[in-house]
Parts: sequence; C-alpha cells; structure tokens
Amino acid sequence: PGDDFGMMKEVLTRRFERLLKEDPDRQGETWPDLLLIDGGAGQVSVVAGIMADLGVDDIPVVGVAKGIDRDAGKEEFHRPGTRPFALRHNDPVLYFVQRLRDEAHRFAIGTHRAKRAKSVSASPLDDIAGVGPGRKRALLAHFGSAKAVARAGVTDLQAVDGISEALAQVIHDHLNER
Repeated sequence: PGDDFGMMKEVLTRRFERLLKEDPDRQGETWPDLLLIDGGAGQVSVVAGIMADLGVDDIPVVGVAKGIDRDAGKEEFHRPGTRPFALRHNDPVLYFVQRLRDEAHRFAIGTHRAKRAKSVSASPLDDIAGVGPGRKRALLAHFGSAKAVARAGVTDLQAVDGISEALAQVIHDHLNER
C-alpha cells in the first residue's frame, strides 16, 4: 500500500509552492476556487493542514467519501471542522461529483498501469545504442532473458537476426562492463 497522505502532501506542496512563486498576489486564474478531495475526514484534515502550512488555507477543501455501505449515491461530503453531509441521491451536483471522481479514478488507474507495464518490460537492453524494440524482442526471443543475453559471447549474439558483429560487440561490452 502506498502512502496516500505523503503523496497528497507532495503533490499539493509542489502545486501550491509553484503557484505562490508564479503568482504571489493570487490574481491569476490558475488559483482554484475549491479543492475537491477523494477521501473522508482523515484526508480532508491532512489537506487542510498542508494548506495552512503553505499559507493558502482560505481555499475551501471538501472531501467526497462513499457512505458507510460504500454504495454509489450515498456519498458523504466532509469539510474541516464540520459534520459530514450528504446530497439527495437524485441531486445533479451529486451526479456530477460522482462522474468527476470516476474519471479521476480511471485516469489514475490507467496511468498506474502504463507505468507498471513500462517498468515490467524495462531491461538493460533499453540503454544500448542501436538496440531498439525490434532487436530487443529478437534478442529476448533467441536467448530467453536479458541475463542470458549478457552471458552470451559476441559470436552467439551475431546469430540473432539484425545483430551485426559491431553491434554484437557493443551489446557484449555494455552488458559486461564492470
């Protein structure tokens, strides 16, 4: 599990320190009118503290959390220092906030999956000039793993389609430099 509070602190600090640097008088349109947080009282409390530390605690903070039974349509809204409140299940504002949250989740999950897929497919072969996706695929198909490619000799590397003697030497040297 990640450190949600730490990540929120990092993101908000980076964002608002940049805004304070670029627009210290807060006259521009880049300043938010409201911070809508995906979370309950704990997240709202942390965000309110971060905003106070940054001196921008006049921006309202509202957290949106699923209700006790975690059903959509029963969301609770949290503000610092107040009791949670709810909107009617057919309120258009509730519908809008649900869509906003769902889109934020979709974006975050998609970004996480793309990042994870990239890290899973990363290998030492990625750093070798002259070895692109096609040659990387050919090397891994021939040898089975990046470790096996590293153990291969120059002559063995040349046996792979698209790998010249010169490139085989570059690959061998790169993977075996110490």
